[in-house]
Amino acid sequence: MTTTRAVSIAGFLLAVASAGSFALSGIFASALMDAGWSAGAAATARIVLAALVLIVPTLVMLRRSWGLVRSAWGPVLLFGLLAVAGCQLAFFLSVQFIPPSLALLIEFMGPVLLMLWMWARSRVAPGAVTMLGAALAVLGLVAVSGAVIGGGLHPLGIVFALIAAVGNAAYYAAGAKADHGIPPLPFVGLGLAVAAVLLVVVSATGLLPFAATDAPGVIAGREFSPWLLVAGMVLISTVLAYVLGVAAARRLGATVASFTGYSEPLFGIFWTIVLLSVLPTGMQWLGAALIIAGVVTVKIGELRPRAQTRPRYSPS
Repeated sequence: MTTTRAVSIAGFLLAVASAGSFALSGIFASALMDAGWSAGAAATARIVLAALVLIVPTLVMLRRSWGLVRSAWGPVLLFGLLAVAGCQLAFFLSVQFIPPSLALLIEFMGPVLLMLWMWARSRVAPGAVTMLGAALAVLGLVAVSGAVIGGGLHPLGIVFALIAAVGNAAYYAAGAKADHGIPPLPFVGLGLAVAAVLLVVVSATGLLPFAATDAPGVIAGREFSPWLLVAGMVLISTVLAYVLGVAAARRLGATVASFTGYSEPLFGIFWTIVLLSVLPTGMQWLGAALIIAGVVTVKIGELRPRAQTRPRYSPS
C-alpha cells in the first residue's frame, strides 16, 4: 500500500513537472516566431535538435539491448510518428485555418479520445466519477483557452486539430506501455529520432514553410539570442518534458497521466504572468479551478474500482 502510494505521488509529480516544461514551449516558440521564424522551422529545430541531444545516451542505454527495440518497433513508431511528429505537424497546419486557441482546445481532447478508445476496445464503460472528471476537465480547458466556437470554421482546420488530438492520445498510450522493457529516456530518444526524420522530409518538400532568422527574441522585456531560445525549447520543453512525461505515464497509467496533462494550460497561465506580465481573466481562473477539480475527480474514479474489489479482512 505504501509502495503504491509512493509510486502514485512520484508519478503525479513527474506528470506535473512534464506539463510545466511543455508549457514553456509556447513562450520560446512565440518569441522565435515574433523574431521571424516560421512555425515549421521552430517545430523542426525543436524535434531534430532534441533527437541529437538524446542520441548518445539512447545508444549507450540500449547497448546489447537492440533485441528489445526490434520487438518494440510498433510502440516506437506510434510514439514518433503520431505522438511527436504527427501532433506537431497537425497542430501547426490547423492554425493556418482556425484560431490557435480553438486548435489547442481540440488537441487537448486527446485524453477524452483515449478514454473513448479504451471504452470501445474493452467494452467496459468508465465509471460515472471518471466521466464526471473528464467533463469538468474539458469545461475547464474551454474556459482557460477562451475559445468561442462559432460558425464558418474551416473544415480542414478542424480535421488537422483532430489529428493532433489523436497524436496527443497516442503520446499517453505509447508512453504508458512498458512491457517492451525499454527505459523512458531511450524510448523517447528513439521516438524523437523517428519524428526528426519525418519532419526533415516534410520541411524539405515545402509542406511546412521553413524560415529562420538571427534576430533576437523578446521574453519578459529582454532580448535573447534565437539560439538560446532554441536551446531552452529543446532541452527544457522537449527533452526534459518528454522524458518526464513517459516516466509519469508508466507510473500512473495512460488515463490518469493524460488527464494530469490538462495542467499544462494552467502552467501556460503561470508562465504568462511571470514572463509576460499578463494577468488571466476571471473566466480563466474559473477554468483553472475546473481543471484541477477534473483531474482530482478522474483520479478518484480510477481508485474506486480498486477499493471496491479489494478483499475484506476477516479475523480468524
